[in-house]
Amino acid sequence: MDDVTQKASIDPIVEVTDIVRRSGTSFYWAMRLLPKYKRSAMFAVYAFCREVDDVADEPGSPDDKMRGLDAWQAEIDRLFDGCANRPVTRALATFMESIDFAKEDFDAVIAGMRMDAVDRLRIADADELALYCDRVACAVGRLSCAVFGLPADKAIALSKNLGDALQLTNILRDIHEDALRDHVYLPADLLTRHGCDASDAQAMLGQPGLAAACRELAEVATARFAAAEAIMRSCERGTVRPAAIMSAVYRDILVNLCRRGWDRLSEPVSRSKLRKYGLVAREMILG
Repeated sequence: MDDVTQKASIDPIVEVTDIVRRSGTSFYWAMRLLPKYKRSAMFAVYAFCREVDDVADEPGSPDDKMRGLDAWQAEIDRLFDGCANRPVTRALATFMESIDFAKEDFDAVIAGMRMDAVDRLRIADADELALYCDRVACAVGRLSCAVFGLPADKAIALSKNLGDALQLTNILRDIHEDALRDHVYLPADLLTRHGCDASDAQAMLGQPGLAAACRELAEVATARFAAAEAIMRSCERGTVRPAAIMSAVYRDILVNLCRRGWDRLSEPVSRSKLRKYGLVAREMILG
């Protein structure tokens, strides 16, 4: 069997399901709560995000990563031209007529990965941080809300608030790890306001004003979680259950980060699988 025939013979829905399962995400079970058609669509969205994220995060030169992201951009262009080649995009193509995916959101996710795929990263200010969060998290939320079938106003508001909350939590959780690879996602204007200089990322970790900057960003994330949860309470619960589970798990991470404090950034927040799956089960029962 030649490569083209072998590629065409792959069942794309099976392929994206395998990608989600292999990723080890705890949200595999949350997504499984959706009806079969929406579940498969969410697996396809998640698999796309997983694949492009791997391009940005795996070892390699920035040039190689950019070429990999160029290839994904070309594939998204083909998807919207009706001639997808890869299993992930062929899975997405299955849903294009019934789910109102916006090409701009796929483009935004790839653009966010381009921001990450560099040797040295600094975020200048709140506007650039908002742009980064929109690309790597809120755009994913908009694609997910298209699968959920939420009205446009609720979809936009939920994607913005929950996307910001999740990504800010990721940023706060990974400050130490990111600094070791010369990436600083806390915006420079926030750091400067608290007397921090991030020109040397690892030296920044020892500066006394960093804790105050983290507390300020944590307050923003907390407010975004509250806004997202208010929106979800106004929706039919079963429709947004995967988002509610993600919100519960990540809000718990943020609470534990705040409890640990911001002067021990190298100390990971320990969250047992029992606790994580307990939060998932709680949302399943209450939903």
